[in-house]
Amino acid sequence: MSIKIGIAGPVGSGKTSIIEKLTNMLKDKYTLGIVTNDIYTTEDANYLKSKLELNSEQIIGVETGGCPHTAIRDDISMNQKAVEELEEKFNPDIIFVESGGDNLSATFSYELVDYYLYVIDVAQGADIPRKKGAGLLFSDLLISNKIDLCPYVNVDLEAYKKDVHISRKNKPSLFLSNQDEKSFEKLKEWILALL
Repeated sequence: MSIKIGIAGPVGSGKTSIIEKLTNMLKDKYTLGIVTNDIYTTEDANYLKSKLELNSEQIIGVETGGCPHTAIRDDISMNQKAVEELEEKFNPDIIFVESGGDNLSATFSYELVDYYLYVIDVAQGADIPRKKGAGLLFSDLLISNKIDLCPYVNVDLEAYKKDVHISRKNKPSLFLSNQDEKSFEKLKEWILALL
């Protein structure tokens, strides 16, 4: 039985690049499957197929035809079908289910995933942690991404971290940068702990 990990967050927060990096870190020891959600395209799935050394059938793009939030929270049937297809064909250790959205309210149904993480990024503004939202408050792990951009978008990282910790209370959070391999090692450790 696969462990299913949802990855949600606003458009452009870096979900797909996080999946790409994690897959490259995990693929030699674990079998992976990936499901992406877009409204009218399979753009994210196509990108990952072109970049990752995985069988292209291990990456499924779901065209939701409407708000992807609904397809991961309310009517999960399209995503459930994709997950079941991956389990039948490849029996993966881990399946990532990625879904974007333009606000902070996305949450996953726990009938679809076992755990989910929510991705925000500093370039969206210093006030994002204070605006909260269901994904930010209730996800199993909150990721603040692109922290290396703080000097370029006038975000005080220490103040940002303080706001995240206030909003999250005792729930875990990580601060990531593509320039910092150690930050991704912490994310990998979190995922491996779930196994």
